Amino acid sequence: MSKKYEAMVLSCIDPRFQKPVHEHLKDKKLTGKFSAFTIAGGSIGVTNNKFKKWHSTFWENLETSINLHKINKLIVLNHNDCGAAKIVNKNKKFNSRIENVIHKKSFNKLKKTLKKKFPKIKVSFKILSLKNAL
Repeated sequence: MSKKYEAMVLSCIDPRFQKPVHEHLKDKKLTGKFSAFTIAGGSIGVTNNKFKKWHSTFWENLETSINLHKINKLIVLNHNDCGAAKIVNKNKKFNSRIENVIHKKSFNKLKKTLKKKFPKIKVSFKILSLKNAL
């Protein structure tokens, strides 16, 4: 496979989130130019210890995408009203401020690990809204 793709997109499995992801990537003119890795919670699913068994699958998949598709960027798309964030929060008080802290912690942990494992890969993070998603 010699064609170079732009990026890998890490996003959440939430059915409500598929349309916003598609529209965001279309707006960025990335349709057909990315590998996709979709897992519960997006970056929360690949960084939080609650989902530890999933982590190596993501990193192995990213390495495969780098080797096969020659990607140079990881685009991380999380969303508000995230079930994985609620699970990580362990049924404690939950609101948008607490949820944003959980997302940001996952972004920071992912960025730190990415820098160690794949220092040449750029990364961007975004929390998309589910407003008008369906």
